[in-house]
Amino acid sequence: MATYAIGDVQGCYPELQRLLDKLRFDPAADKLWFCGDLVNRGGESLATLRLIHGLREHCVVTLGNHDLSLLAIALRKPDAQAKVNPELREVLFADDAPILFEWLRSQKLLHHDEQLGWTMIHAGLAPAWTLRQAQKAAQEVERELSSPRYPRILKNLFGNRPAGWSHRLQGLDRQRATINLLTRMRYCDVNGRIDFEAKDIPGTQRPGLYPWFEVPGMRRRETRIVCGHWSALGRFAGLGVYAIDTGCVWGGQLTALRLDSEEPQYIAVAAEPHRKRVPGAD
Repeated sequence: MATYAIGDVQGCYPELQRLLDKLRFDPAADKLWFCGDLVNRGGESLATLRLIHGLREHCVVTLGNHDLSLLAIALRKPDAQAKVNPELREVLFADDAPILFEWLRSQKLLHHDEQLGWTMIHAGLAPAWTLRQAQKAAQEVERELSSPRYPRILKNLFGNRPAGWSHRLQGLDRQRATINLLTRMRYCDVNGRIDFEAKDIPGTQRPGLYPWFEVPGMRRRETRIVCGHWSALGRFAGLGVYAIDTGCVWGGQLTALRLDSEEPQYIAVAAEPHRKRVPGAD
């Protein structure tokens, strides 16, 4: 039995198929963790969602910013939905879209496995959060997304404020701050305020910004963290963080990380030849 975390798929369906073949994935014995951003830009988001949905009994998914964006777009009127890119339109107007969206809304923002000693998120954690605080904040949003109240949070999803965490936040501001931290963060300042524009490799950011996992004085967490979201960072391991968005959609690789082995093991497949690397892509 093996447990593998997989980085941002973003609709790269052929690569996902090849990666599962390379892993010799056996749904009767193995488990897959997906770090989020299942959809958008790779060309085959519908096929990707259908594949992962079909394996849902053997998968754990944490939602990424592109996944949440798709769910928000699904609430728009059909004429507005028709203006999005063809790849997402294929999902929005699919016969099984309601089933896929209901399933997607029920997925997590943070997953922690005490036995394995691993935690999965899409992007980052507030420097002030302990693991328990992060779990509580994530669960508050997860409950809203899977409840009949989900349109309220999805219709108010977008916005760069609040850019950081405060225990005094309430309501939609609190929920949006949690979503921004868990699905959009790369760099922040010492107070945990996100810079939404900085996306490049560490060392290129303006003074006063830190990768979210290197903020001075951040809370100690007794867990290893696997995440995606930051394709410019690529494969990274340090400070208890394992980043595995290796930019498949931009011509890089689709990467899996085996979590149940004594030492984490990487398995990757190359992007399809037609995918082209875009400098500074997210």
